[in-house]
Amino acid sequence: MDLSGKVALVTGGSRGIGAATSVLLAEHGARVAVNYVHNAASARQLVDRIHQAGGDALEIAADVRNPDEVHRLVETVVDRWGRLDILINNAGMSFVMKPIADMTWDEFAQKLNDEMKSAFLVTQTVTQIMKAQRYGRLVYIASGLAKRPAPGMAAHGSAKAALVQFARYVAQEYGPYGITANVISPGLVKTDATQFQPEDRLSQIAAQTPLGHVARPEDVARAVMMFVGDYTDFVTGAYLPVNGGLAMD
Repeated sequence: MDLSGKVALVTGGSRGIGAATSVLLAEHGARVAVNYVHNAASARQLVDRIHQAGGDALEIAADVRNPDEVHRLVETVVDRWGRLDILINNAGMSFVMKPIADMTWDEFAQKLNDEMKSAFLVTQTVTQIMKAQRYGRLVYIASGLAKRPAPGMAAHGSAKAALVQFARYVAQEYGPYGITANVISPGLVKTDATQFQPEDRLSQIAAQTPLGHVARPEDVARAVMMFVGDYTDFVTGAYLPVNGGLAMD
């Protein structure tokens, strides 16, 4: 896949799935804007890695829940490279892990609001650029918990389910402008954010997975790549599970 001349924005791009995706996009020729909120060191190291490999990248701090910062983020990308072709909506939002009975409405609503506000703001802003170009590729990172519940994950799973449906509306509304919107839905992925999982639980999941291991960030990044090129230019509104066959939705 040749993405030369394309410009990509990866929200939450400095670590985990976002970092793996940023690297892979750059390896295929895209110029990559690596968005982060707090971890400037990780973002800088990632951009340096891309530069050392001959790619072009830029780290940009912005809280994608803040409309002013989202506008500045997108303006920075367009000022640097003159266009914006690909959005990977990956920024992670914190959430409480509790049974519904023990959760307050504010705890539940915080995750829903953060997840959807960030996706809404970034989508609304980048599509202004993409509509003018008559071209765009939007990929939203959801979760298998959007369809398959697990104990204590009601806030996260409900928010991701809302994101999945939002992406379908985006696909419908922006399709006439040459913009596609698709969803990647990982199962458990070994990242900094999932370090709370005990090793015996990871081993159990690997044993139950037909492909034999818990997902790595690179596994998800390779799936993301399916939706950013032109081979899938007639695919939009799709939902792709990436879990090694553990759940075949």
